[in-house]
Order: sequence, then C-alpha cells, then structure tokens
Amino acid sequence: MTDALTKLLETRDWLLADGATGTTLFNMGLSSGDAPELWNVDKPENIEKLYQGAVDAGSDIFLTNSFGGTAARLKLHNAEDRVFELNKAAAEIGRKVADAADRPIIVAGSMGPTGEIMEPMGSLTYENAVAMFKEQAEGLKAGGADVAWIETISAPEEYKAAAEGASAAGLPWVGTMSFDTAGRTMMGVTSAELANMVEKMDTPPVAYGANCGTGSSDLLRTVLGFAAQGHERTIIAKGNAGIPRYVDGHIHYDGTPELMADYACMARDAGAKIIGGCCGTMPEHLRAMREALETRPRGPRPTLEQIVEKLGGFSSASDGTDDKGPAKRERSGRRRRG
Repeated sequence: MTDALTKLLETRDWLLADGATGTTLFNMGLSSGDAPELWNVDKPENIEKLYQGAVDAGSDIFLTNSFGGTAARLKLHNAEDRVFELNKAAAEIGRKVADAADRPIIVAGSMGPTGEIMEPMGSLTYENAVAMFKEQAEGLKAGGADVAWIETISAPEEYKAAAEGASAAGLPWVGTMSFDTAGRTMMGVTSAELANMVEKMDTPPVAYGANCGTGSSDLLRTVLGFAAQGHERTIIAKGNAGIPRYVDGHIHYDGTPELMADYACMARDAGAKIIGGCCGTMPEHLRAMREALETRPRGPRPTLEQIVEKLGGFSSASDGTDDKGPAKRERSGRRRRG
C-alpha cells in the first residue's frame, strides 16, 4: 500500500514542511534542559498549538514533538520507561490537528539522535540502537504518524539503525543529516556520500536530505551536492532561519521572512521537493515561504555565486566533497532540534 507522503508527493511539485519546534516551545515557557516530550502529556494544549501554527502558516507536513523520544534521551529525565506513551501522545495530538485540516496534512514522527556514541568508539551497539528506534517508532505509529522523520543525524551507522527501527515498526521513513562541519556532518559524511548511501539501503527512504546546519547558504550548497549525484529520490531541505546570535540572554536567529522566502525558492530550484525550516523558523517565516513558492516561477538551478548574493556567504570554503573537509570522528552530547 502506498504511504500517505508518497501519495501526496505524486500530486505536487513541492511540499512545505514545518519550522522550529524548540524555538516555539521555549517561547511558550519551556525551560532549557527540560524534556519537551513530557509536554505531550503534561501540556498537550501547547503541543496542539505548535502543530496548528504550522498548518495555519501553510505547512503540508509537520513534525511531532518527539525529537528526543528514545529511551537514551528520556533516561536523562528519568522517563526511559515512558517511550511508547510519550511518542504515542505526540502523534495522537498531531493526528487530531491533521484530520481537522481542510487539506491533506502529513504527520511526521520526529526521531532525533540518541546522543550516545556507537561502537567501536562508544558502548552503544547497532542492535541496541535499532531496538531503541523501533520502540520509539512503534509509539509514533500507534498514535497515527504517517511517516518516521529521522533528523539531525551525524553518523551513518545511527542513520541506518534509525531507518531499520522505523521499518521494523512498519513505518515508511525519511531521513536528514546535519552538515555543519565544513560541508560534512560531524562524523565526516558528505552530501554525495549520503545521496549514494540511501540508494543502497535495504529499505530506502521516501525522501532524504539535510536539516539544521550552519545557515541557509550552506544548506543549499549541500542540496546541490545531493542533486549532483543524479538520483531520482525526493530531496529534503530544512535550513535554519539565518545565523544564531546571542541577544539579551536568548538565542535569536537573524533570518527574516524575506530571506527564508528566497531560500525556499532557491531550494526548490536546486532540486529539493520537501522544503521547510529548522531552528528559528517561525510561522511568519513559513507564511512567506509558502507565498513565494506559490507565486514565484521555477527558475534554473542556482549557482554558488547566486546563493551567496541572495542569502549570504558560506561558513567554509569547501562543501566537503573535495576531500578538504575534516576527518571522520565520533561525537557525543545532547543536541536539541529547532
């Protein structure tokens, strides 16, 4: 049976994804260090407002509040025994919002990195990683998620484990990595390597791409790297709203709605079909992106010079595909999306 996302992709030239989860929830009063996933049960009205904001702004896809929904992440908040409950609640709220909309809306079950280091550098085995992601995906599926949305991954092994876990739970999946280190992920993966890797997977994704990173210019350069491989698979672009600045004790992203509108159309012209925002991207950005995608004609694939002219300079001279990026290495630490 064809999944809901694939069916929608067959009817549209592009789909608008959502924006920032973390930024929005912090604006609602979430404290730094708290687990947003607990709000799925403790403050469901806020999560419904989060989802509804994306739909009202024009998103065709929104991600559930479950980025840190694995047992490894929830253990930091003594909630590792609530994986199924919290993920199911995240998707149930999303299903309610999507089903009430006047157009097809995809509920994407967000699955972020475990935060643990995999073997041989760390203690997390591939089998245990698959089991953790499967447990999370089962909760998301039970709550009504249409697709597992694996995101902000750096290591290819963890990407594959998340995909296997989602597939084992019976969910179709998409997967994005974060290319934030001179055009590579922090584990050294390039855009070309990801594009070619997904084509060889036993259960390939409905779509793949990049999210977060270091700004919209860098993300578009990565999208061009995907497109250059010549595969037909749908590409995702989900970039931050500009560059983070520390202002009055808070992180503020300097990307305007006008900049994100330019980014959205350039992402489409670069080859992406699912386009959204990540950190700092608010409903006003999404509305501008939707209007631009609907009203501006499709153009030729942008050059690197045109990207710089419209969106600003790159954070590094290399996109990683010329073997000038950093060597592969392990990373650790907790990282929040959006």
